[in-house]
Amino acid sequence: MNNFEYCNPVKIVFGKGQISKLKDLVPKGAKVLMTYGGGSIKKNGAYDQVKAALQSFDVVEFGGIEPNPQYSTLMKAVEIVKKENIDFLLAVGGGSTLDGTKFIAAATKYQGEDPWDILEKGVAVEEAVPLGDVITLPATGSEMNGFAVISKKETTEKLAFASPAIFPRFSIIDPSLTFSLPLRQVANGIADAFVHVIEQYATRPFNAPLQDRQAEALLLALVEEAPKVFANPDDYDVRANLFWMATQALNGWLNVGTLQCWATHNIGHELTAQTGVDHGRSLALVLPGVWRSQRKEKGEKIVQLGRRVFGIDEQDFDAAIDATIEATKNFFKSLGIEATRAKYGVTDEVCQNVARIVDSRNAKFGDRANIDGAKIIEILNLCD
Repeated sequence: MNNFEYCNPVKIVFGKGQISKLKDLVPKGAKVLMTYGGGSIKKNGAYDQVKAALQSFDVVEFGGIEPNPQYSTLMKAVEIVKKENIDFLLAVGGGSTLDGTKFIAAATKYQGEDPWDILEKGVAVEEAVPLGDVITLPATGSEMNGFAVISKKETTEKLAFASPAIFPRFSIIDPSLTFSLPLRQVANGIADAFVHVIEQYATRPFNAPLQDRQAEALLLALVEEAPKVFANPDDYDVRANLFWMATQALNGWLNVGTLQCWATHNIGHELTAQTGVDHGRSLALVLPGVWRSQRKEKGEKIVQLGRRVFGIDEQDFDAAIDATIEATKNFFKSLGIEATRAKYGVTDEVCQNVARIVDSRNAKFGDRANIDGAKIIEILNLCD
């Protein structure tokens, strides 16, 4: 196992009615910027609960953060934070709202000319405005990590950044807020959580049996629980289980001392930037292609996953890889995700654009850093 340091400072407040605790979680006397998206929090009751809990605070609102949070929108919020002397940021909504709020927190304190440098040039974030969240969608795991993904429409870019400074101080998770979500969003979130685990698991053989078993437990639990939410969308316990799984899928526990890949996510981000395909669906499309292209490098872990999660007992090594890929595709299909290039507008031209953009950054994806533009085209040609 590799050397590692691990610290996760996020306080999780989980369960029904927990939004009422905001008054004790937000620093006393803080001036708060409450951020949200397109208004779903006013339909699911989160908005009214937050306003009631913060009635003794000075609260400024900023709505309209997009599903793929846009740099131009977020910079408008940065101006408000500076003008209004905001002390604390509160994201209310899904992972995109929280990711956008993390960027607002970092960009407000940025000393350079253009905060986009945080994403494009990897400028380190040393300081950020403190933030917390009421998370309403199980998917990204952003509620318990120091990562964020931001888009820039003008340049069709979707890039990530990370910093300990953008960990939320607290995250309130009330699974009952997910009852109003369209099942398409629920499916996307499950796919996202599943692939989060895969990115930390399906690399190469590594002597970390505990991390392997933790990852397999999450994958198996997702496979077992996912059908239940479609069969009975009003089951609170199922919603609670899925939310906690999504949170644990990307809080850093699974990858301590090991390797990570993230090729599927990196390629998926580029596809979303080019075509607008839902993030979760881009992952379901790309993952089989990554595995087919990298079957030599990832074969042992793919076979291990197939045996331990999907119960595949095929003894031939190559056949076991193929069976695991098919089982994974069938899992996505069970979520209602039919992932083909044609369905999501991933034309040959889009593939060429993605490859060109990745090569222009001199980027190499994967745990072996062996996936460049040419390899991305190969992967995308293996996706259907």
